[in-house]
Amino acid sequence: MELKQLTERIWFMPYEEERDRPNLGYIKGDNWALAVDAGHSEEHVNQFYALLEKEGLPLPDLTVITHWHWDHTFGMHAVHGLSLTCERTNEYLKMKKEEIEKEGPSGFLSINDSVRKEYEGGKEVIVVPADMTFRGEMTLDLGGVTVKIVTSEAPHTDDSTLVFVCEDSVLFLGDATCNAYPGGPKDKGLSMKLADTIRRFAPKTCMEGHWVPTTMDDTLSDLLS
Repeated sequence: MELKQLTERIWFMPYEEERDRPNLGYIKGDNWALAVDAGHSEEHVNQFYALLEKEGLPLPDLTVITHWHWDHTFGMHAVHGLSLTCERTNEYLKMKKEEIEKEGPSGFLSINDSVRKEYEGGKEVIVVPADMTFRGEMTLDLGGVTVKIVTSEAPHTDDSTLVFVCEDSVLFLGDATCNAYPGGPKDKGLSMKLADTIRRFAPKTCMEGHWVPTTMDDTLSDLLS
């Protein structure tokens, strides 16, 4: 696995199908660095950080989460710096933490083969809430690069957060464009609302959770199909 550079300011660790690992994004400002999503586990996070260090990039000061699903959040306990979610995402994380601490990890491990592969060998399943939460929208200045973080209605979950890097015109979408979880259809109304949010930013490049970087037009075509 190699770290891929998308723009002058943005890198990402590509997704992996076997363990259902999503893309992990990285944005470097002049003053501090931001990561998008915390990965599936501590091992996932550590592999990401090893790639950053290999490229001489500082570890992130802040990790922004796109939604609560385990492949994007169960590495949060291992991230460097602070973590940030929307309020709804944090509610889900608190519920999952309580559930696993009360009932054990067997229910989580029974979800699918990719989860069992990620946690093979008896790795501990750890869920933590965010260090910080936000509501609606916020803007961060990393130093020479501006990042807008916004919640959006979307077909996949009711806690979707998008991350837009203004100067590079790159929009991180997490899994927002996917069908409803778990196993539901893609709601047309929610898809149209998400499409409106995407058009508002008019990104040059869209980065979905489990796909290669693509254009806005391709993303909208897939979302609305």
